[in-house]
Amino acid sequence: MARYIDGFLLPVPKKNLDAYVRMARKAGKVWLEHGAVAFMECVGDDLKSPMSLSFEKVGKVKPGETLFYSFIVFNSRTHRDRVNKKVMSDPRLKEMMEGKSMPFDMKRMAYGGFKALVDLGT
Repeated sequence: MARYIDGFLLPVPKKNLDAYVRMARKAGKVWLEHGAVAFMECVGDDLKSPMSLSFEKVGKVKPGETLFYSFIVFNSRTHRDRVNKKVMSDPRLKEMMEGKSMPFDMKRMAYGGFKALVDLGT
């Protein structure tokens, strides 16, 4: 069975990096407790590629922002759906999402589910 990945690409204001990382750590713990295989938050480091369309351009990164490429690994799409259902009803995640301003603009976040076709990992 092919593993399944939820992927995210989102610009985050550099002034909000600490708040974003705190939020991501809490969210990651929730996903892992509910069965996700892995949870990663990766901050842009080398985004200007002369050989292709840059991540900065794709992510529409503005001055004072950086880009996160984040993903959650699941055993399958069915597994992803089960885990995400539990996560979305978890009060800890609801608390993070409600009542506070997010450290990034949700309207600028790109999200999608991907079936792994080549998976050489463990």
